[in-house]
Amino acid sequence: MKKIYNQGQILVQALVFGVIAVIFISGLVPWITIGIKSSRQTINREQAIQIAEAGIDYYRWHLAHAPHDYQDGTGEAGPYIHDFRDKNGDIIGQFILNITPPPLGSSLITVESTGKIIADANISRSITTELVKPSIATYAVAANDIMRFGVGTEVFGPVRSNKGIRFDGIAHNIVSSAVADYDDPDHTGLKEFGVHTHISPVDPLPPAPVPSRPDVFETGRQFPVPAIDFTGITTDLAEMRIDAVANGFHRTSSGDLGYHVVLKTNDTFDLYRITKFVRAPSGCENQSQSGWGTWSISNQSLINNFPFPVNGIIFLEDNVFVDGQISTAFLTIVAADFSDSLKNIIINNDLLYTTYDGEDAIGLIAQGNINIGMVSEDDLRIDAALVAQNGRAGRYYYPSDCSPYNIRQIITAYGMIATNQRYGFAYTDGNGYQIRNIVYDANFLYSPPPSFPLTSEKYITISWKETK
Repeated sequence: MKKIYNQGQILVQALVFGVIAVIFISGLVPWITIGIKSSRQTINREQAIQIAEAGIDYYRWHLAHAPHDYQDGTGEAGPYIHDFRDKNGDIIGQFILNITPPPLGSSLITVESTGKIIADANISRSITTELVKPSIATYAVAANDIMRFGVGTEVFGPVRSNKGIRFDGIAHNIVSSAVADYDDPDHTGLKEFGVHTHISPVDPLPPAPVPSRPDVFETGRQFPVPAIDFTGITTDLAEMRIDAVANGFHRTSSGDLGYHVVLKTNDTFDLYRITKFVRAPSGCENQSQSGWGTWSISNQSLINNFPFPVNGIIFLEDNVFVDGQISTAFLTIVAADFSDSLKNIIINNDLLYTTYDGEDAIGLIAQGNINIGMVSEDDLRIDAALVAQNGRAGRYYYPSDCSPYNIRQIITAYGMIATNQRYGFAYTDGNGYQIRNIVYDANFLYSPPPSFPLTSEKYITISWKETK
């Protein structure tokens, strides 16, 4: 028999599988190359963002040592370029800083940091952050004394006191006190919680557990917490006087009963000299309260109309009445005299914003009291941040003989209140404003009125975002 051999069959199969392998590997190599390249890009992008973050950290450190230097120690305009080294001291990239200094009277700084990698010049990532020194306008109410918020009070915003707080209204934000417990002067008995309520069921006494009471404290209460520095406001007022003389509006004593400032929406204000107050009716006097008076204007004379100052600071060394309306303006009005008695600010008529999106802001800082006078509007609205440095924000007691002004209906304070002494617009016998609405202007958190008193010299970060 004749044997037949299929020579070359294995070779053909090897060629076929070899071609398939070549095709497969040819497709796999680019994919692997792309994967390696993508991994390197991912690593480089991560390094770029970390270098950008290092730039932010560096500038926060720089501000801690030079809080008013917005030119990176160079004295020249940016951008400012810094090499970034690895642990071996080798330069692997750079961060580039663009710094936007704060607007006049503000502490808000914007820092943009861009991180770049030497290994890949096409890769860069940027972070933009906002840094600010917190002001006293962080709170809806900030107090340096024992506080009582009665029935009929509704507060939208955080409340903080250096002493105890009795809260019998409705709080839509956290109520906090610097003390763990205290002796409430409004009644006898043992010490109560630093923040407590007498709305039924009345809070138990320490050391019992603190009930949550969401019907009164919608988002809770905290105590003890760090105290607020009210003494530092004195230094702030002295600096504001210097700023007002240099680039603001400044006047010494009126030579009479004080000034009346009427704000206008065309960025001007009328300034009056007050020559006579409303006389208290017979039997209306209440001399038991220090500084009591009608604090209401009977006669005045126009001094002139003035434009709003460049730096937004109006500093008057006398008692000051304020009302009117602004439109897209930032103002701080100060009543203070460092050589005489403490000066007050009085609001008897509406003080209004036009917009409520952060484009309007008014700060009223009184060396003494923030007063609501006897002849005040029955429905009074105050759009402003109110600060009573040494006195209190509130209304004097006007007995029934002062009728019809002894009882007022509604007061709405939109902004914030800082008071050194116990505040109040009403009394337990029904005297004063029946309904008190205190609404915090959240725009103050980032952009308070010009040169507003600070609670800390340290910058905090209020926003962080990657922009590129």
